[in-house]
Amino acid sequence: MKQFLKFLRHHKKESILAPLFKMLEAFFDLLVPLIMADVINNGIGSGDSAYIMQRCLLMVALGIIGLACSITAQYFAAKAAVESCASVRHALFDKIQSLGFAETDTTGTSTLITRMTSDVNQLQNGLNLFLRLFLRSPFVVLGAMVMAFMVNVEGAWIFVVVLPVLSVVVFGIMLKTMPLYARVQARLDKLTGLTRQNLTGVRVVRAFGREEDEVRDFKAADKDLTGSQLLVGRISNLMNPLTFVILNLALVALLNTGALEINTGTMALGDVVALVNYLNQILLELVKLANLIIQMTKAAACAKRINTVLALEPRMQFGTLQPDDVGGAALQPAVEFYHVGLSYAGAGAESLSDITFTAFKGQTIGVIGGTGSGKTSLISLIPRYYDATSGSVKIFGRDIRTYDKSGLRRAISTVMQKAQLFTGTIRSNLKWGNAQAGDEELWQALTLAQAAEVVRGKKLGLDEPVEQGGRNFSGGQKQRLSIARSLAAHPRILILDDSSSALDYATDAALRQALSTLPEDMTVFIVSQRANSLAHADQILVLDEGRLVGLGKHEELLKTCPVYQDIYQSQFQKSEAV
Repeated sequence: MKQFLKFLRHHKKESILAPLFKMLEAFFDLLVPLIMADVINNGIGSGDSAYIMQRCLLMVALGIIGLACSITAQYFAAKAAVESCASVRHALFDKIQSLGFAETDTTGTSTLITRMTSDVNQLQNGLNLFLRLFLRSPFVVLGAMVMAFMVNVEGAWIFVVVLPVLSVVVFGIMLKTMPLYARVQARLDKLTGLTRQNLTGVRVVRAFGREEDEVRDFKAADKDLTGSQLLVGRISNLMNPLTFVILNLALVALLNTGALEINTGTMALGDVVALVNYLNQILLELVKLANLIIQMTKAAACAKRINTVLALEPRMQFGTLQPDDVGGAALQPAVEFYHVGLSYAGAGAESLSDITFTAFKGQTIGVIGGTGSGKTSLISLIPRYYDATSGSVKIFGRDIRTYDKSGLRRAISTVMQKAQLFTGTIRSNLKWGNAQAGDEELWQALTLAQAAEVVRGKKLGLDEPVEQGGRNFSGGQKQRLSIARSLAAHPRILILDDSSSALDYATDAALRQALSTLPEDMTVFIVSQRANSLAHADQILVLDEGRLVGLGKHEELLKTCPVYQDIYQSQFQKSEAV
């Protein structure tokens, strides 16, 4: 928790005032039993109604002041906790945005989401309770003990015996349940993961008729969670009966002592009532303190999880060179790979090995190969989503590590393998790569991407709403809009990573024809499973098990590359058979 104190620095006032006002509330609570004892001893005993009314009004005033102090403390504690945890969320989000693909892959997307949401919420609740109770509960327990000795020494000795016994019961149950709560949380995470998996893959589940299997798995996970919750619930439920048994035994002892003291005249009736009230206050605060410690333990565990993300340092270090500052002749290489290898974190073998090729400005480069051959891995090195583990990658004649991150990503636009649209409108999605783009530029990009008819067919045109993930568009429509988004950015290098897989042959052919009209200095990389989609390319890279086994034009590869021949013939024979 210490590392999160820096987030409270901007809320010092709230962090100090919240516990102080809680201390004031506790102080007024400790005065009430004394006043009640005074009412019984001096007011009721003498039958003085005016005195009773005066003391009752004083208790009402103390109650109102205590309530005001409590509300004030709640406000400052909530303000400090909410605003400091908002800073934690911002820091966490900034850190995640700074991480590369490698760190994100290693940590896991679902884990990062959990730490941004539920873990921060647990930390917020822990901070809120900490600011309100970390001084109040010990102060009330010790204060009630001191007040009990001020009221009557003989009766107060019962507190000395009862307090350790209550502490053993309360904190013993707490220590027993804390690891069980952790087990419950782990099983809840498992159940949440199963639910998330089923919701995201509901179509696949139905397509394979696996509903009953998934229901069975869910019931098994739910049964484990229920069993854990029942176990921890049973143990936690022991706290009330055990503490009240001890409290009632203490009350019996206190009343017995009080009766003897009253008979001898060394204790007044009101003093017994005051001691009973102080005993109840001690019990209540011990239970609160135990709950606080449990909540703080949960918050500390969540803080540790959050800190592991904040402590991550991106391995990629970018330079300051801007791609726009790098000119050169028309025949200057746009992309150069020299004996490049790539190994993913935790992978047993290289995904790419000894890749060497040169792509010049204005060329169209095709990338083809079987499933798992390394096509996406190769093109991911060009915008530097990953760093090559061996060899070197150059962009416009300079080492890729010398470029500024934002400048590099502006110069290289990638249409991912899985088309992704964001909540908003078609216009807002198209402007992701070029916020200043006018309607004319957007329509030009849509026309090139064969998506103009899609947008014209919508009632609101460019202002047509886009739902989360673009779920109100078909797969082919999402691919074409994603291509249009990249074209609107006017990149110097355009990468299409199997981004026309959902298009029919006619639309794919029209798209290829439109791409041929792009500016002559734009270099285009096209990853495709279709050999005929790459037949027009200036160069085709043929990959097999992470190695470059063929490099050349379509006609050359048909004569010299067995892997390319197999791909082409399998597709050609299939089309002939159809």
